[in-house]
Amino acid sequence: MISAVTDGVKVSVMTEYQPEYSSPYQAHFVFTYRITIENKGTSTIQLLRRHWIIYDGNGMAREVEGEGVVGQQPILEPGETHEYVSGCNLRSSLGKMGGTYLMERIIDGKQFRVNIPEFTMVVPYRLN
Repeated sequence: MISAVTDGVKVSVMTEYQPEYSSPYQAHFVFTYRITIENKGTSTIQLLRRHWIIYDGNGMAREVEGEGVVGQQPILEPGETHEYVSGCNLRSSLGKMGGTYLMERIIDGKQFRVNIPEFTMVVPYRLN
């Protein structure tokens, strides 16, 4: 697991290769990632948007940007966590992702960006 804290918000990531949805001979590799967002601050916050940069091992990069995460814009009170699982497909057996969440403090409407720590996605046989 990899974690980072920005402005009192801790983001942790775990990844897993999904061989049953992948087709290596067709250059199709599917990974899931579990994100845990923890409000370690003193104000209630809401996740508004996400921005990802996804790098494939073959040198390709793509951006994904949009509202919320998996159809939600969670509100986190101090001490609360939100967890979700999403996925990514690559054209190579390794890659990486990183990005930011746009958050808003409920009390005053102040928006701020929270770093999503860069994480790797590697097919297990590449590690041997």
